Amino acid sequence: MGERAGERRIKHYSSKHNILLVGEGDFSFSKCLATAFGTAANMTATSLDTQESLMSKHKHAMVHVEELQDLGCTIIHGVSAYWMKDHPQLQSKYFDRIVYNFPHCGFTRKAEDSSHMIKRHRKLVWAFLINATEMLTEEGEVHVTHKTTYPYSEWDIEQLAEEAGLGLLEKSPFDIDEYDGYVNKKGDGRKCDKSFFAGNACTFKFAF
Repeated sequence: MGERAGERRIKHYSSKHNILLVGEGDFSFSKCLATAFGTAANMTATSLDTQESLMSKHKHAMVHVEELQDLGCTIIHGVSAYWMKDHPQLQSKYFDRIVYNFPHCGFTRKAEDSSHMIKRHRKLVWAFLINATEMLTEEGEVHVTHKTTYPYSEWDIEQLAEEAGLGLLEKSPFDIDEYDGYVNKKGDGRKCDKSFFAGNACTFKFAF
């Protein structure tokens, strides 16, 4: 798809889109988009962490946050995917792209492939999708990027989206190298600032 006058693009995203980013780790994905666009005035980037927690978890996070704010990005901390539509700064706001990369409900002593953890992750993704449907423009898209191998395949993201009233537009292979500067983060536990292998991941694109 060609660029329109004054438009800049990176992969699925355009400087013309009003974009909400959910569950950011060190905000490097948001920074990647903003750098590609030359502006972040069209972006709202959120994290579950408070600002204090973010500073203790991710050593580069505040540098990215400050750079994003300089480019016009709205930064909101303490936003849960379970309740984001009701957050005071997000109520009655609508977006062309709502993006959640590698959703995860946190680590416990239970294995990732345990039925308990699979149910917890499914609940998180379902809640995010339900919230997103009330924040999406009529022609907008919801993007969930995640691994597609077992046990992540057991989350059955497509089924959850269908239950939320969304249809699959595309399942696009995800290549982290296409997002210059993006470093995914575990985000929880002792290794919260460490990255993880994102192989065999896809971006699921949903719409009404």
